[in-house]
Formats: sequence, C-alpha cells, structure tokens
Amino acid sequence: MQYIKAIFKFKSIEAYQQDLLIADLADLGFDTFEDSENGFTAFVIKENFDDKALVDLLDAHSEEFTTEYSLMDVADENWNAEWEKNFSPLIIDDVCYVRATFHEPQPSYPYEIVIDPKMAFGTGHHQTTTMMMQYILAADLKDKNILDMGCGTGILAILAAKFGANKLLAIDYDDICYQSTIENAALNGVENLTALCGSKEVIPDEEFDVIFANINRNILLDQIGRYAEVLKSEGKIFFSGFYLAPDLAMITEECAKHEIRYIDHKQNGDWIAAQFEKY
Repeated sequence: MQYIKAIFKFKSIEAYQQDLLIADLADLGFDTFEDSENGFTAFVIKENFDDKALVDLLDAHSEEFTTEYSLMDVADENWNAEWEKNFSPLIIDDVCYVRATFHEPQPSYPYEIVIDPKMAFGTGHHQTTTMMMQYILAADLKDKNILDMGCGTGILAILAAKFGANKLLAIDYDDICYQSTIENAALNGVENLTALCGSKEVIPDEEFDVIFANINRNILLDQIGRYAEVLKSEGKIFFSGFYLAPDLAMITEECAKHEIRYIDHKQNGDWIAAQFEKY
C-alpha cells in the first residue's frame, strides 16, 4: 500500500494552532504525525489524499500562520522502518509498560502492553492516549462490558482487558486500525475482544458499562447520542481528543441533553481527557 508523506514547516506557530491543524488534517484522512524541528510530518494513504482539500485547509489558516509543505510518496516498508526508528517504550504511572515487538520485555512492571504500531494511531505517546490510560489505571473495570470508539491500535481496550474487563468491543472507521487492533489483541493474549470497522452505525444494540472515546470534538458531539443509547445507568464514559475551551463546555452541554453528567477532567499540555457518568 502506498502512502503520501507531507512535511510541514512553519516560521512561527503557537502550539495550540499546530494541534488544531493536526486535528483538521486528521479529518482529511491523515492518521499519523511525527514532530520535526520546524514543524511536523503527516502521513495519509495515497488513495485517500485530496490535494485540493489540503490547499483549501491551509488557505483557511493562512491569516493565523505561514506554512511551507512538501509531498512525497512513501512505501509501506519505509513507513514501518520509520516507526521502528522513532517508537520508544513508554511507562504510564510507573505501573504500565508499553513497548513494541522489537523492544525487550520489562517484567518488573505489573502491566505490560505490546503494540505493533504499523500505521495506526494510539501507541500511548500522545497526551490524549496517555490520559485515557491513566483513567483506566484508576477505574474499576472488573467484569465490565467495554466499548472503545476510535480504538486506533486497540491499546485502551487491551489495557482494560488486563484489568479484568468481561467483554470488549473496539471500533474504528479506519481499516488499518481495525486490523491493527486484532493483531495487537493477539499479541497480548486478549481473547475477549471483538473489533469492528465502522463508526457509530456499527455499534450494536446492547448495553455497556464503560465507553472509551478518544476521537475529536466534532465526532464526539455527533456520536454522544448513540453512546447514551447503549450506556447503562451509572455507566462511565471517558472522552479525550479535544481542548479545554471551548470544547469541554460543548461536550458537557451535549452530554447533559442525554442524561450524562460531567465528573472531572485531566489536562496535559493543550489536550483534555474527561470523565462523565450516565444518571
């Protein structure tokens, strides 16, 4: 499979502006991002790349910052080599060790997750994934039925399985993420996880005790109503993928329409993760 590599350089840009641009690029199909000295690099499947949409997006931001970019084709095997070069092990709250298949195990940590990163988002390194994992580490998930929306590599569902979850359903609209979740579940010996490719329309009509949704604000706002339909009374939702203002207030308002109340939130840099409960 062929990929497009877009290299973005900025003369001057605020951190929140770069994060907003990354979120907009994700809406265009770019699914993985790497920091560089003067900007970042983004990757998209070649057949999903829309050059005009990219130009229009950058024009929309032209009054905020100046961008220079270049495009090149990247073969699948070169992509994986880049991942191996840049992917480093991660430790969450001194108890969970996240590593790739090419790293040595560290049995001194109570929990270990093995992720073959490939092209899927969700290795734990991004602040949103880290905060979601911190919520999981503090939650009571034993014998719970879990829905993981926008599952990426499946890392959140896999961690929930290690905390005794009963049944796990992981959903992502990206076929690469869907396949990656299946493979990573097998790598971690998780047998009670089902993966589906799609969005809110593939969520089955069954009840869940806990929902993870690490996506972005606009998708969350669109899907909260469906989450409410399948979340049990007193069930928990953990959200991430958005900012404190105005995003958290917008999500809180939408949740309130569906009898879901705000409990608390975490912040890491410009990013937010929040806990909600259905009443």
